[in-house]
Amino acid sequence: MNTRMISVANAPVSFGVFELATEAPPLSAGEMVRALSDAGYEGIDLGPLGYLGTAGDIADRLGGLLLAGGWADLAYHDAEAFRRSLVTLDATLDVFAAAPPAPAHLAPRPTLACSGSPERFARPGGNAPGLPASEWPAYAARVQEAVQRCRDRGLEPVFHHHLGTYVETPEDVERLLELTDVPLCLDTGHLLLAGGDPVAALRDWAGRVGHVHIKDGDTEILAQAIADGADLRELMGRGGFAQLGEGELDLPGVVRALDDIGYQGWVIIEQDTLPGRRTVERNIADQAANREKLRELGL
Repeated sequence: MNTRMISVANAPVSFGVFELATEAPPLSAGEMVRALSDAGYEGIDLGPLGYLGTAGDIADRLGGLLLAGGWADLAYHDAEAFRRSLVTLDATLDVFAAAPPAPAHLAPRPTLACSGSPERFARPGGNAPGLPASEWPAYAARVQEAVQRCRDRGLEPVFHHHLGTYVETPEDVERLLELTDVPLCLDTGHLLLAGGDPVAALRDWAGRVGHVHIKDGDTEILAQAIADGADLRELMGRGGFAQLGEGELDLPGVVRALDDIGYQGWVIIEQDTLPGRRTVERNIADQAANREKLRELGL
């Protein structure tokens, strides 16, 4: 499969690293980079701004890994909040611009995402109302503005559909693709838990897929979380995003679909978890096992 120009990365979220302001990372960036490199990964996502480094030192701190992508959420549903969040987007793009050079198909992708819907965060998986139809044009216009801001810096972004946000369900994704020209970061786990079919989606949206996050999901854990009134954060803590091969994702089917559509670029393994729910040693072992799962399938 490597001859098909696909490389495999991982991400800080697999170790419970989501933000720096309120939670101390369970391991240092250097420890994570070494663990992923030892497991055979070729790249890593940026994680929260500042965790892996700044524009001044990011190239030295990647330890030979390439920067695959990185999260930048903006409040597309709120014009004023969107304007304020552009400062953070610009700072993130500064780090991307300073990353080590990579082949064109492995250039790092700013991963644009929605800052979320409180109602959907509380009841993820398409269990709460989405964006009203009348608000979609303005929402999409702000997405397109963020896309252009990235392109003006010489970076091609992707948009990440995500549980708990206004772009959560397959129908939301279809609407976004209709109203913008942004490539899609197709996340198999988030799509699965939002009622979608990741294998069919790769084929249906093949012309728009610019990045792929491979994660597994467990709809029984999701259903129990909804029944208990647990939100998206608690869903992650309960293992709603399972280790590869232990959930419901058709992983061989995903790999075949990537081959069939001629996908080139990064696939990023993620296993979203919360700090403290698993030991660092367990996280490291799980991500090594996840890498081996893809290797067995030719990636």
